[in-house]
Formats: sequence, C-alpha cells, structure tokens
Amino acid sequence: MGEVAKSIDNKLRMAFAPARLAIEDESSRHRGHAGWREAGETHFRVEIVSQAFAGHGRVARQRLVYATLSEEFAAGLHALALTTLTPEEDAKRG
Repeated sequence: MGEVAKSIDNKLRMAFAPARLAIEDESSRHRGHAGWREAGETHFRVEIVSQAFAGHGRVARQRLVYATLSEEFAAGLHALALTTLTPEEDAKRG
C-alpha cells in the first residue's frame, strides 16, 4: 500500500470507524487521463461501510469523505470512485 493509500485508510478509519473499508489504487487504469502522474496514487476506488452515513444521502456522504481527504486532494489526489453504505444497506446487498 502506497503512502497516499495509507493516508486515505488512516483518515477514513479515524473519521468513520468503518465496519468495512476497501481501497484500490486504480491509477494505472487512468494513464494519460486528467490528473494522472507517473508516480501513481492519483485515482482510487473506495468502498466504505459505516454507521456514520446513516441519515445522509449519497451526495452528503461523498462530501463527508471528500472533506476528510481534503489534504490528499490538495497534494495531488485526483479522483475517488466512492461507494458509501451503512451496515444495513451493505447487508441488503448481500
């Protein structure tokens, strides 16, 4: 796990106490796209399951995650593909 991924992992765990957190670096799939860097760690897929999302809609949940990772975005993180669920929503998905 790279430094940016570690930072994402640490901050999301601290902010949301997730029941489940999966972080995938998809930077290599975005070669040549906006924000891509040779060093990688610019594009991530994050799936986070947390009770902290209860009562919040999809956009509000994403805003919470983006605010938590504002320093990473300022330092070159370009994109997150986010799935944000409550434990109940996750259980329904199977």
